[in-house]
Amino acid sequence: MNSYDFRDSQLHAADRVLTSESVPTESETTEAIRTVVIVGAGPAGLAAARAARTRGANVTLLDASDYLGGQFWRHMPSSRPSAQERLLHHDWATYVSLRSALENDSGCEIVTGAQVWALEAGGPAPVVHVLIGNADGAGREGRSITADSLVFATGAHDRTLPFPGWDLPGVFTGGAAQAFAKGERVAIGNRVVVAGAGPFLLPVAASLAQAGATVCGVYEASKLTRMMRGWLYRPWQLLGAAKKSSEALGYLSNHLRNRIPYVTGTAVVEAHGTEKVEAVTVAKLDHNWRPIPGSEKTIKVDAVCVSHGFTPRIELPIAAGCAISPKRFVVVDEHQLSTVPGVFAAGEITGIGGVDSALAEGTIAGHCAAGGLASDVELTKAVTARATFTAFASRIEAAHGIRLGWTKWLRDDTLICRCEEVSYSRVSDVAQLTTSPGLRSHKLSTRAGLGICQARVCGRTVEELLEAGDPTPPTHPRSTGVAGTDRRPIVSPVRIGELAAATSIPQECPKKGQP
Repeated sequence: MNSYDFRDSQLHAADRVLTSESVPTESETTEAIRTVVIVGAGPAGLAAARAARTRGANVTLLDASDYLGGQFWRHMPSSRPSAQERLLHHDWATYVSLRSALENDSGCEIVTGAQVWALEAGGPAPVVHVLIGNADGAGREGRSITADSLVFATGAHDRTLPFPGWDLPGVFTGGAAQAFAKGERVAIGNRVVVAGAGPFLLPVAASLAQAGATVCGVYEASKLTRMMRGWLYRPWQLLGAAKKSSEALGYLSNHLRNRIPYVTGTAVVEAHGTEKVEAVTVAKLDHNWRPIPGSEKTIKVDAVCVSHGFTPRIELPIAAGCAISPKRFVVVDEHQLSTVPGVFAAGEITGIGGVDSALAEGTIAGHCAAGGLASDVELTKAVTARATFTAFASRIEAAHGIRLGWTKWLRDDTLICRCEEVSYSRVSDVAQLTTSPGLRSHKLSTRAGLGICQARVCGRTVEELLEAGDPTPPTHPRSTGVAGTDRRPIVSPVRIGELAAATSIPQECPKKGQP
């Protein structure tokens, strides 16, 4: 078995594994017509759909949203379009091109409002169970689908570290703030602070300013020295990503034009208010993200958005039996093929690398899912782009990755699980009383992670807190790559009636020319 890290072998151990056993056979590559199901219609999913159609496969593209584009190209609804949409998005022309090509292609079935709520593995092909319709509505249409190949492009959602007051109305994730700004042209507040870690803070601040908010500051938790080491390591490797420099200059221009302070080594450590956010306290952090006493500063705001990176949405790959790396990404080979035959993955679920990486990986995944090979000449450009842009995942982690000292800004009454109102002291006390680092037993004892979000918000935090308090060698999911809080057999809420009506007999995707 040969292995290679496409991101940056000098910075981090490989999340990807190449095996000669996973290369499609000649009979697979010459198959006349294949059917491909793609879950997720963000950059990776759209690129995968176009690549699969280019190679002649029949495609079914599923997305839970009512519109294509995912989180990156979130836009105004078609009923009230914006004439200036291109000014609010990077690579908007790429999105328009992908959308137009797929919507005008009879060989691509686009299904929006499609919640993939479960996936059955173990048979000759995975069975995807879908409910189509409004997420909160009754009478959704149920479908069970199989295909020759399955591509997961499910993306990621914000991760926010808890702090005192983060349960107040007016505290948003960066993604939620962008959803309001891009999708509705609504600012989450009049005076807003943006805080957390990572380059995502910059487009969030830009979207808020464009929506009319006064951004009082962007507070990056990592110190400047650490950021410089992470981003400037072997700088010649970034030469192929020159377009990123123009994006950075655009964000710098936004900061200067709107007089937005950008402060490093600082975090929001508390939100104040009674019925809503009225102010926040920011504090300087040391290299391990521990607050420095005496450095606190209070800022009057009516909203704050916080994002400390992203959590990949890997519930469906786990259900399919795909191997998950210790860093909790789907393991794929050079063809974007997972460890399960016929199941491919692309985009943020293989590593948080940004839109360019997602587009490249999606193109490769779609082409190979339709029977092609990564070595095909049609993929030369995409393979080169993948090698260039997936390295950003390692650099983002090196420059902005979460440091363990953040727990020092917690208080005993700080909520860790907001759904079940489980406090930090409850999490810590149960771990000490039971002397067990076991995640399952801890969830049952505290109910942390058993609420409506099913640990999507608090899961990784609970795991880290258990690791921090465990004197024995780490055995929990974050260290071993086990599914942990990401294992959700029922991926999204389903009514009992819908579950009772669900069929276990898969509906095959129609072959080309069939109804």
